[in-house]
Amino acid sequence: MGMSGDSSKQFDIVAETRRVRSDDEKRAIVAEASQGFRNASAVARRHGIKPSLLFRWKKQFSGKPVLGGTRASTSFVPVTLALPSLVPGMAASQPKPQSLIEIEVAGGRKLRVAADVETGVLKRIIAALETP
Repeated sequence: MGMSGDSSKQFDIVAETRRVRSDDEKRAIVAEASQGFRNASAVARRHGIKPSLLFRWKKQFSGKPVLGGTRASTSFVPVTLALPSLVPGMAASQPKPQSLIEIEVAGGRKLRVAADVETGVLKRIIAALETP
C-alpha cells in the first residue's frame, strides 16, 4: 500500500474524438435514413452516430426548429376576428342599413325603418302605432 503523495498510480485516459461532419455528409446520411422503410437507428449505428443526432439532423435539414436552434424564417399573417354575437344564433356582424326612412304617425310618434322594409310589415307596424 502506497503512502500519501506516492505517484506510482497509473491512469488510463480514454478520450473519444468527436468527428466533425460536413453538411453534405449529414445530408447524405439523412437521405439514406429517409429512403423507403430504412431503420433510422440502424443507419445511425452504421455511421457511428447516435440515433438522436440523426433525428436532429433530419429536423435541421427539413427547416423545422431544432431544440436550442432557430427557425429558418418567421412571418406574420394578418388575422381578422368577428365580434361574438350577443344573441345565440344571431350573426356576429349584422349589416347596417344604408339609409333610413323616418315616418311620423298620428300622435307625434316617429318610426325609423330601413329603406328596404317590406310594405306589408310597415303597414302592420303603422296600424299598431295609430291604434289608441
